[in-house]
Amino acid sequence: MRKIVVVDYPKDWGVTIEDVEVVDVQKYLTDTTYTEIKNARIFNLCRTYRYQSAGYYVSLLAEARGHKPIPSVTTMQDLKTQTIVRAITVEIEDLIKKSLGSLRSQTFTLSIYFGQNVANKYEKLCKQLHDLFQAPLLRAQFVKKDVWVLQSVSSIPINEVPDHHWKYLEDFAKSYFARHRFSGARLNRKVYDLAILVDPDEKEPPSDKKAIQHFMDAAESLGFYAELITKDDYRRLAEFDALFIRETTSVNHHTYKFARKAYADGLVVIDDPVSILRCTNKVYLAELLAKAKVPTPKTIIIHKENRDQVVKELGLPCVLKTPDSSFSQGVVKAKDADSLAEELSNMLADSELIIGQEYIPTDYDWRIGILDKQPLYACKYYMAKGHWQIYNWQGKKRQDTAGAVETVPFEQVPFVVMHTALKAANLIGDGLYGVDVKEINGKAYIIEVNDNPSIDSGYEDQILKKDLYLSILKSIKKRIDNHKNFRADA
Repeated sequence: MRKIVVVDYPKDWGVTIEDVEVVDVQKYLTDTTYTEIKNARIFNLCRTYRYQSAGYYVSLLAEARGHKPIPSVTTMQDLKTQTIVRAITVEIEDLIKKSLGSLRSQTFTLSIYFGQNVANKYEKLCKQLHDLFQAPLLRAQFVKKDVWVLQSVSSIPINEVPDHHWKYLEDFAKSYFARHRFSGARLNRKVYDLAILVDPDEKEPPSDKKAIQHFMDAAESLGFYAELITKDDYRRLAEFDALFIRETTSVNHHTYKFARKAYADGLVVIDDPVSILRCTNKVYLAELLAKAKVPTPKTIIIHKENRDQVVKELGLPCVLKTPDSSFSQGVVKAKDADSLAEELSNMLADSELIIGQEYIPTDYDWRIGILDKQPLYACKYYMAKGHWQIYNWQGKKRQDTAGAVETVPFEQVPFVVMHTALKAANLIGDGLYGVDVKEINGKAYIIEVNDNPSIDSGYEDQILKKDLYLSILKSIKKRIDNHKNFRADA
């Protein structure tokens, strides 16, 4: 991806940085060479972003051309409205108080050059403001009332940067471009930026550290710049072309917020927000599968009015699931009438609807990994030692927490299992899914469809090895290519 700094006059930008092109505004706006570029990131350093100014049109036309402008037109508009500025920065009020608490003045101006300030003590505050308002040069005005509050944020015209700040600005710019590696050294290659969302503190993430490294290696081999991001990087999503979520998803969670924003910003997203909504709510999934006549264990949607019918419909023992259960959590087996009554009361206190299913014991569940509506891998997930599920979160020893995993060739998967898994996943979309299937007497029953399936080193990759990770990254790259071509043709 080419990176281009656009300025009103070449003299405005005297910094030489490897692989960074400097173009004057008229050339970018009028030269058809720049219209035809498919992959570019535009750093708009024009002196003003005023509506309908040349600087405004740089970002506007960049978006129309499929380029990625910084700042975006949305950011420009946000900076103009102080009500929006204050609403967006509510989340950093405590940081503002902490950063400015020692100042004795009643006003303070913070200059932010590529996310940094000449004083190191304001580093965190600068980073947060830059993440909230992604523009190369920002000026934040603070006033002290009872406490320090942010009064306004605006762009700094590049010709107004003080002479004694230019040395710092140059260093910050070089660090910024090096850190983000917006293109790399190969201008003629199609290079995309990929964000992989992880939670370093998650105890049982969908991919272990070794698998994450395999994803990073696969991305690099395909020409991606891949970066691991966390929930703190929400405002940085506009820097990337695609988001790959590798932490456990939920609707009422930052993972869904990330997926929704990335999707709205035009990024390729796995897991996409629609898949998260459909897969993580078991009530929706039960209704969807029933309507499509996809076989499942006998299932009923339980509410306060029909809780007395559960034994009659499902028998005992039976399985109860909260709507947003995942990785066997929020799933219980009611062994008798007393435990059923207790579990129903607990679950219905939190959710108006829950899922009840007949209990069908098997030694293992099939897990069919599906991507782009095609099978990707097939596993047998054996039940945890002495437990009825593949995960036993009450296991005293780590080795008792999960059962064994056996990855098998597709030709060893019964046709009915593969066919039923594909039918279920294709009802959701064309993303990456893990479909859990029980096979009994030649019949297949869908247990659930997971939008964020486990892919761990030494387990799901037993057959494909590193090609498993490469297949997923190739799909992401193909989706970006298709998206870029669609925008270019539109």
